[in-house]
This record gives sequence, C-alpha cells and structure tokens, in this order.
Amino acid sequence: MNGGSPHELRLALLGPVRAWRGSTALDLGPVRRQAVLAALALRPGILVTHEQLLDGIWGENPPKSGRSVLPSYVYALRRALDPAAQTASVIRSGQGGYRFVADGVRLDVTELAEEFDGARRAKEAGDLTTALDRFSKALGLFRGDPLAGLPGPFADVERQRLSERLRQVRVARLECLVPLGRFTDALDELAALSASSPYDESLTILRMRALYGSERQAEALKVYQDMSERLADELGVDPGPELRRVHEAVLRRDDARLLGTGSTPHARRRTRRTVNELPGDAGHLIGREAELAQLVAPSAPGSVSVVTVDGTAGVGKTALVVRAARELSADHPDGCLFVDLRAHSTQRRQSPERALQRLLRSLGAAQGELPSDLDELTAVWRAATSPLRLLLVLDDALDADQIRPLLPAGGGSRVLVAGRRRLAELDADRRITLEPLASGDAVSLLTHLIGEERASREPEAARQLTGLCDGLPLALRIAGSRLQNRGAWTVEYLVGRMAVDEHRLGELSVGDRSVETAFRLSYDQLAPEQQRGFRALGLAPTVEFDALTSAALLDRTARDTERILESLVDTSLLQEPRPGRYRFHDLVRVHARRLAEATPAEAAVARRAALQLFLDAARFTSDWGSAGFPTGPRPGEVPFTDWQEAESWLDEAGGELADVVGYAAAAGEADYACWLAEALCDYFVRQGRYHESQTALEIALAHVDEAGDRRMATSVRNCQAYTGVHDGRYRLARTSVTEALDLLRHRTDPLEEARSLALLGAIDLSVGEGALAITHATAAVDLSRRLRNDWVTSMGLVILGLAHQFAGRNEEALACFAFAQTHAETDGRPRVLGRTLTCAADAHLLLGHYGEAKRRFRQAVELGEQVGDTFLCARSLTRLGTAEQGQGDPAAAIALHHQALLQHQLLNPLTDPSYDWLEMDIRSRLGHAYLATGRVGEAHAQFQAVLDVRNARRSTFPPRRAL
Repeated sequence: MNGGSPHELRLALLGPVRAWRGSTALDLGPVRRQAVLAALALRPGILVTHEQLLDGIWGENPPKSGRSVLPSYVYALRRALDPAAQTASVIRSGQGGYRFVADGVRLDVTELAEEFDGARRAKEAGDLTTALDRFSKALGLFRGDPLAGLPGPFADVERQRLSERLRQVRVARLECLVPLGRFTDALDELAALSASSPYDESLTILRMRALYGSERQAEALKVYQDMSERLADELGVDPGPELRRVHEAVLRRDDARLLGTGSTPHARRRTRRTVNELPGDAGHLIGREAELAQLVAPSAPGSVSVVTVDGTAGVGKTALVVRAARELSADHPDGCLFVDLRAHSTQRRQSPERALQRLLRSLGAAQGELPSDLDELTAVWRAATSPLRLLLVLDDALDADQIRPLLPAGGGSRVLVAGRRRLAELDADRRITLEPLASGDAVSLLTHLIGEERASREPEAARQLTGLCDGLPLALRIAGSRLQNRGAWTVEYLVGRMAVDEHRLGELSVGDRSVETAFRLSYDQLAPEQQRGFRALGLAPTVEFDALTSAALLDRTARDTERILESLVDTSLLQEPRPGRYRFHDLVRVHARRLAEATPAEAAVARRAALQLFLDAARFTSDWGSAGFPTGPRPGEVPFTDWQEAESWLDEAGGELADVVGYAAAAGEADYACWLAEALCDYFVRQGRYHESQTALEIALAHVDEAGDRRMATSVRNCQAYTGVHDGRYRLARTSVTEALDLLRHRTDPLEEARSLALLGAIDLSVGEGALAITHATAAVDLSRRLRNDWVTSMGLVILGLAHQFAGRNEEALACFAFAQTHAETDGRPRVLGRTLTCAADAHLLLGHYGEAKRRFRQAVELGEQVGDTFLCARSLTRLGTAEQGQGDPAAAIALHHQALLQHQLLNPLTDPSYDWLEMDIRSRLGHAYLATGRVGEAHAQFQAVLDVRNARRSTFPPRRAL
C-alpha cells in the first residue's frame, strides 16, 4: 500500500493492523482497540451495533463496563485517524453503534478484491500475463497472517476468510505461471503450498505439470505415486479422474495436454541472450560469512525480494553484494544486472530515468526511442520484467526514491541494494548493517595482502596496523598496497607513520583511492545542520557518548539533538552500539575532528561546552560539596536532578574519564584538565579507582603551570595525597602534601592549607604518629571552621577523634565524633555521615555502650545501602554483630557477620586495599561469636581462615587508616 496522496489515510488489515496518513505511521494503540477498528473497516458503510462489537471482540467474556468501554476506544481511534482540519470523522456514530466511512480511505482488503477480480477476468479472457501481474500484486498485499494478533470471534472468522482468499490467490497465480513456462517459480511456491495441503489434488496436478515442463519427468511421476499412496493409506480413496489423466499425459509426454502448446520444453526455451552485468569480485572476501548467508538465504516464493546492505564508507559493501550476486546468479536465468547509482561519487549521480533506460536496453526490451518521463519508463520496465526472474544489484544508493522505480515486477526476482544510508523508508525483507572487520579477520585480510611470511615476522605490528585502520577493508587494502609497493618498509614503520591521528588519514591514500576522500563524499551529502553536528560530535572527549554530551557539543535542545544523532546514524557516519549511546568508527572520528579544527572558533565553543558538562557532573557528585571548588567556572543549569544522577552519568563513561582529562590537556585547555582531575578525585577514590585518579592527576600536574587558576598547583598535589592515603601509599601521599605546603608558603590559600593539614594528620595517624596527627588535625579543624567548610572540618574531626581513640581516650574521641557528625549532617552527603557514624559507634563499642553503638551502626548500614557503599555496609554489619554479642545475643551476631561476609564478596580484591583486612576482621569476630555459642569447630575454621588469608596474600593488619 505504497504511494498515494501525502494526506491520504491508508489502512492495512492483511497482516498486523497498521495505518498511515501519507507516509506517517499512526499509533492505533492496543490490540482490542485495533480489533474495534477492524470490525468497522471490514464492514464499510454498515452500522455495526454496540452488541455486535462487544460480541465480536470480547465473545463470551464482555468487559465489566459493558458498552461504555467502546466510546473510549472510538475516541482514541478518531484522534489517531482523523487529521486536525477534518470535521467529519471516518468513524461515524449512529443509533446504537458506529460505521466506518471508507470514502477517501485506501483499504488493502479493497485493493485485494479489485486485483483479484481483475486478475480472474484477465485469466478467463486468456491474458495470462496481465492475470499473473495482478495476482502477484494481490499476493503482495499480504504482510503475514491477516489481522495478526487481534482477539475475538469476529477476527477469527475474518482471519479464516482472508486466509482462504490468500490461498485462492496463490493457486490462481500458479495456474498462470505454469502455462507461461515459469516452471521454476511455480515449483518454489508449490513446495510451500503442498506441505500445508497434502491432499489437494489440484496442487499435485500443477506440480506435476511444472516438473514436466522443467524436464523432470521422473520427479513428476514420483509426485503422483506419493499422492496415490497417501490417499490410499490415509483416506482409503483413489486419485480423481483429472489427476489420473495428467499422470497418463506425463507417461506419454503429451506436451499439448500438459503445457497448453504443441512445442516441446526444449523448443520453448528462450533464445534471448542471458544478460550478466555483474562486475568481477572486488578482492578477497574475509570475515563476512554471516552477512553473506543472510544475503543468499531463500526468499518468499513468488515475491520480489529486496535486501539492503548499509555501512560506512570503505566497509566493503560492494564486494559483499557482488559476491552474493554471483552465488545467486544461477537462480535467476533471465538476467543479472548491476547499476552504480553513484550517490557518493565524483561523477554525476545516476538518476532513476537514466538507470531505467540503461536497464531496459540491457534486457533488449527497448524498442525505438524510450520515453524520458519517469512514470512512463517505470511502466515499461515493469511490463518488461513481469515475466522475468531477475537479479538486480543497486550499488551506492542514496535513498528510496532512487530505488523504487527500479524494482522489477517479476515474481522470484531479487534486488540487492548497497548504500551508506540506512534506507528505513524502503520496504525490505532483510536489512544488514556492515561493521568493520573484527580484529582476527582484519589481520587475516592484511596477511592475504602482504603475504604470510611478511606478516608472521611482525605479528604485533600487523595487529596494531589493523587497529589503526579500524578494521575498515578499504583502509586495510590501501595500507596493504603501500606495503606491497614498498618492499623496504616494515609493518612497524608504517604503524609509526600512522600512530598520530593527524597523519593517519594522509597515510591511507594510494593512487585514486583515499579513505578521507570516501568520508568527505559522505560528509558532502549531508545537510548543513548535519554537517555542523558531525563536526561538533567529532570533538566529544570520550569515544562513546550520549545525547546529553551531544546536546552540549551542539548547543541544541534534547529533541533537536536526538534528531540530528539519528539522522547521522542513518547515514552510517555514526554508530549506536546500544540505545542512547553513540560513537564514531575510529577513522571517521579522526576525519570529523579534522573538519572541526578547520573552524577553530566553532570547535573551541563546542569543546568547552562538553568539558564543562563533565566538570559540572564531577563537582556535583563529589562529597566535597560546592565549597570544595572555590575557583573555576560556576555551573550553569546543571542537567542532573541530584548527585546520584550525576554519579550514574559519570558511571556510563566507564574507564574513559581519565581520558577526558587527557583530552582537555591535549586540546590546550590546561585549566579544564586541572579542574576535571580535581573534581573527579573524590568520585574515583570512593569507587576504589585509585590508579585512574592518579593517572588523571599526573596529567593535570604536567600542565598545572599552564593553567590560569593558580590554586591548581596546590590542589592537584593535595588530590594526589588524598588518593594516596586511601590507597595506602603513605610515602607518596606525604611527598605530595609536603610539596603543596611548600607552595603555600609563597601564596595564601586557606582552603588548600586546611586540606593539606588534614591530609598530613591522616598520614601521621596511618603510620602510627598519633601526637603529630592531633597537632595537624587540630590546625586543620581550626582553619576550616573559619572557612565554614563542613567537609574538611568533618574530616579533620574524624582524624582527631581516631587519634584520641587509638590512644585509649575514648571519651575525647566521642566528643570529636559528635562534632564531626554535626558538620557531616550540615554537609548533607550520606557517605560522609555514614563514615562519621561508624567511628562514633566504634568508640561506644569500646566503652561498652552497646545500645548506642547498635543505633549508629544501623544508621551507617542504611546510609551505605542508600549510596551503594559496600565497604561501609560490610564494616558496619560486622561491628553491629559484635554489639549484639555484647548484649548477650551471639546468634544474632553470627547472622550479621554472615551478612557482612556476603557484602565483602562484592568488593574488588584488586582495587580495595582493605579487602584482606576486612575479611580477617569479619571472620575473627565471627569466630568469637561461634565460641560464645559453644561451636568450637566452626570457630576454629574461621580463625584458620584468618590465618590463611594472612599467609596466602601476605597480608597484615594495616596501619590505622584515618580515612
């Protein structure tokens, strides 16, 4: 049901129920609402009562609301079907019911009736070619089971009626194919029909005639024998008189009786030269087995099959479809045609008119001068191809409008379309998106090009080269050609020449073949808005990005951004590896950045907008709070509702966050590199990603002298110390914080000084220097209180409290923890408060205040669960167990210790320095709980496990760790 007015309403019932207004699909809602529409549309102009609708759709189980449910369904259908300017609906209300007004509506069931009746009249008049064409059109209207998925008795009855009409169309079409000599096409369809109707003698007659016409007399006789035995064994009857007469005619080789002509099958063979315009294979095909299998898979008998292959420039689409066409050529005896539509070419694009004129001449169907009008040419083409079984390859297609006029009309024909765009508007049986070659296949192709001996000498360089070529066959072939022509070059030498992004595309050029030219032709086809989007997205600081990052780069609304993103996906310039996440192929990204750098002012704005988004997210999610970042750009309208949402967004970037810092530094944005490294520090540390934190900070430190924000010189070093304390690398931490304090002697920065002192106190405490820890932490607290920085104050008080606690001054420790809790509550971050509560609870536990300890540990567990802090949960649960045991309930203690062990298993032993210590702590407490219940053997097992962990992992109870 294609074509028609752009405002015409089209309704399809011969398959899943669908509707369109022009080319726009309409939302018809759930299946019962669709069933109401079908019940009305299949009785156009007739008033269908409420009772008839209820009985036809709900049957014996009507809705409790009775007929009152129908107005809501009809109202929704009217909203979907009627255009805004239309006053009268296609669904009219009447006395006690509704009727569907079909005037101006295209119904596929109406088209089916028209095509079927016209085909039958043509057949009766002896015009089998016209009849076949119209039967084929009628068959093409079916898109699966009629009224697929609709519930109710009415749909069941109509489905059965329409399915029977489908069968009639198929049989009538076969009755045209056989007399026309289209035996192969008939056999394909008969195989499917005969399996579903094993006792239908009329189908057996047609099958025998088609087999005979294909010079397969023995098979025709075998079909009769099988049918005769089936009828006798299963029904107890003999074949009918017509089937027996056909059997005798096959035995006598009676051509006139069987084929409707006096000529022999051999004499009827076409004398027309078979056309094969397929180009030669475009090189060695590697790694495309799955896609090739889809292209050559059998198609529906009697239909014109269309398969599309899309992908980025140079991915090997033409080579794949040509190979598939060669494998399919034997199944298309009437010709194999190839047209280069030149959508992305330096030559003039092939218009549908020019393509049709060439195709008609190739078939020998051009009589005299051909018309120039597209509609007339299309009509001539369809008439010429209706009796033929063709294979047509359309390469480098631009859009559906370029393709539709070229589709042949003959049943059993197949069309393979290759293009860079995803032709969503073209009806296709299968769609294949071709991706670059996987690593192993890419190495195999390169090995084929440069030789096994040369590739085996440098296997690692060969692997690197395929990575630099991004697995793109065109790039690999150009690289291979360069190595073929330069025997003195090693693979490693070419890798070195291509290692820098700026040089890579330049190296991938040989003769008139160039990867960058191929990409540029795709870019030139884009609309101006898409071109700007392509350039801006090339500046994304991560390989994979989302719509939020894209909106920042494009400075567009979310809706406009998504539209641009999806349009670039359709052109195969952009990938969508998972819903809502986008990326470029590596070489395409290099090309996009080169184009962006040609407009430096535009690029700078887009780049900073993306970096600002990452900076806002990192600062928003940091437990340090807004007071922790007194310099740098102030956030605008942050697109996150809370810090958890910002954290989840950062999580999506995975391991690329440190690369964002490197991207900023490489782009000359030294301030952003430092601000980002600082802001990400707390996020990395609390996830145990210490190496990523140090990597980002080292990048920033290398560029800190280039930054305009002078605070960064001390802040980056303090962040290194902060990471080192949590990672247990106290010597590195002390070096960094000492450097920060040295810098602070030359410039005043109270916030960084307070941080440095607090960190120094944490280091002192962690290496057992409690007195120094108290001195430094006290100074940090005094300074941060004056600054009203709750996070630093809370951290300093915790360090101070721990120093008192480790010295046995638990009352003094409790006082410090109480003040720390006050500041943590003001700061408002659950994780900070949870850590403070556990410290206070530990002090209560040591003092034997079990009730107070339990209350705080439970609060800490809840806060840990709220923010997903597994370490906090596990540590608090096991100490809560100790508190329960202290109050005389060792059974409850055992249960809590086991919960703590389950939490512990969620930690990463490679990234969490406290992994071993925490396991030993939990098992030791569990062992004591077992002893309290008299379960000595189980206690012994836990204590042995503690020793095993210590010995196997060379772990010791670490120094007291303040943070």
